[in-house]
Amino acid sequence: MTDMRSDKMPGNMTVTDLTRRLIAFDTVNPPGNEQPAMEYCAELLTAGGFDCRLVPQGEGRCNLVATRGIGTGRALGFTGHLDTVPLGGAAWRHPAHAGVIEDGRLYGRGSTDMKGGVAAFMIAALDQADPPPGGVALLITAGEESGSDGARHLAGLGGLPPVGALVVAEPTANRAVPGHKGALWLRLRFHGVTAHGSMPERGVNAVSLAARALPQIEALDLGAAHPVMGAPTLNIGTIRGGLNTNSVPDLCEVTLDLRSVPGVDHAGLIAAIRSCLPQDAGVEPLIDLPAVWTDPETPWLAEITRESAVISQAETEPMAMSYFTDASIFTPALDGVPTVVLGPGQPEMAHKTDEYVRVARLEEAVAIYRGALERWKG
Repeated sequence: MTDMRSDKMPGNMTVTDLTRRLIAFDTVNPPGNEQPAMEYCAELLTAGGFDCRLVPQGEGRCNLVATRGIGTGRALGFTGHLDTVPLGGAAWRHPAHAGVIEDGRLYGRGSTDMKGGVAAFMIAALDQADPPPGGVALLITAGEESGSDGARHLAGLGGLPPVGALVVAEPTANRAVPGHKGALWLRLRFHGVTAHGSMPERGVNAVSLAARALPQIEALDLGAAHPVMGAPTLNIGTIRGGLNTNSVPDLCEVTLDLRSVPGVDHAGLIAAIRSCLPQDAGVEPLIDLPAVWTDPETPWLAEITRESAVISQAETEPMAMSYFTDASIFTPALDGVPTVVLGPGQPEMAHKTDEYVRVARLEEAVAIYRGALERWKG
């Protein structure tokens, strides 16, 4: 396979070139191994006049904060991640890291989710002869696919650039989307007492404890519906309990997937669920990411919505994405700045075998991001 990571001057590089080069880095999470790809991005951005800071996050992993023109005022921010999900068991039509282009589609793991989006905002930012008032800030993360680990790490360290609005380049087919639901994943542990299956009265059945608690949990009022996102939801994802048929199980574990909307407090949800459990049962948050929503009438968001619709013929009616993004971490950490999810990837292709992004969408995204930078007033 041709090495798609060979050097090329940023001024001559197209968004298709850069997407293919990023796809060539195997950043399947786990383990991630995003550092080589991050270093490559840092080299390109440094050559283009950016100040770059690589922030380590364990062996072979790091995040990248790249800024240009930061001074008075606030920067226009862009964010995206470089880790990808595993390839799956099915055979791919093209090698998953080759970046093959066929019939206007660029194939490869991460093409849609979301190396194409990262490539598009990098190219748009590198295309600017001068940064906009307030500057531009790129937050490129590791570990998003496992619960926004990189964004959480960066936000926890503090010192994020002063950002006035944030573009999240996750896949929307270049439609401007004002937000997405939150995600609260919980593991419940029910503890019993083991005994022989022929003498169940001598034990406490942990599976039975779970079975009595789950209908109460499903009946909980999760909060008011959002006018665009709809109602919060709860799904019982897994149940595991017992060692064999003829023993009373002393442990049962259940996982819950709750999707929240603005106005729903995750701590309140956890407290309500805990009230349905036996006293010695445990509740462990696995993922805790709040919903993100910006009023579509916010002037900056309304403007980028109109401009993206002109360029990509996208719908302008407000909608919300079903997936979560690093905005769940960055938007609150940046004092609730206006945020839009807007990227070139095909939402329906995320995580799929034969994942692809349309080359035309990549080029549209560069134009949209370039226009946003040119109009930014800091």
